[in-house]
Amino acid sequence: MIRRPPRSTLFPYTTLFRSRTMTGHSTRVPSLSWNEHILSSGSRSGSIMHSDVRRADHMVSSVAAHTQEVCGLRWAGDGRYLASGGNDNLVQIWSVRHLERFAESTPLHTFSEHQAAVKALSWCPWQPSILASGGGTADRCIRLWNCNTGTCQSTTDTKSQVCSILWSAEYKELISGHGFAFNQLCIWKYPTMNKVAELSGHTSRVLNMAMSPDGTTVVSAGADETLRLWNCFQADPTKTTNEKNKKTSSCAMIMSHHIR
Repeated sequence: MIRRPPRSTLFPYTTLFRSRTMTGHSTRVPSLSWNEHILSSGSRSGSIMHSDVRRADHMVSSVAAHTQEVCGLRWAGDGRYLASGGNDNLVQIWSVRHLERFAESTPLHTFSEHQAAVKALSWCPWQPSILASGGGTADRCIRLWNCNTGTCQSTTDTKSQVCSILWSAEYKELISGHGFAFNQLCIWKYPTMNKVAELSGHTSRVLNMAMSPDGTTVVSAGADETLRLWNCFQADPTKTTNEKNKKTSSCAMIMSHHIR
């Protein structure tokens, strides 16, 4: 049997054929995150590799980030910070290297408050320095971090393994996906972290979640081999009307241009 080295593979979304394969890790790659043209990948060995996908020699940096598997990896929306979570129960915050799009080789902050592996990581869209992290079965907590000051803002015991977290861009709320013991999704009010809603349906843990482009619908993928769509956040009617007006005016301009 031939053992192939762990690698990252890129697929253009329009055609879905493999455009390139990038090697470098010696063990499996469970986590990925983009920062413009930089693809950061975390491995089972605990290392994080930064690859410039524009270059043939893609690896621009590699760092021994955790002592165990890097199971969570997320760049902040403004590209200033990279958060990594590991099976060593640590959350590491890495600042971007000056004039580059990949992270420094030493962490800016190391948070050790979680008591289990940290897979769930998500940055606040309207406060890019605020990070939400979720711990595994032995921890069950969502912690909010201010990465400018390196402090923990709050800790919330969710009573279940935290597998995934997403922020709403329209509302000051976040949604978490869970495993043992209840396999539910929960919506929380920020910054009080009061529970707004609990969504049940999965019969096994929620592996991951994604938000629709309009920010209204969440899709959850469960270990029960189902995908479930949840209508979680109402669309802002004024924003929807403004977007429709913009599209109508741009279409009118195009038609006018063709008529002339």
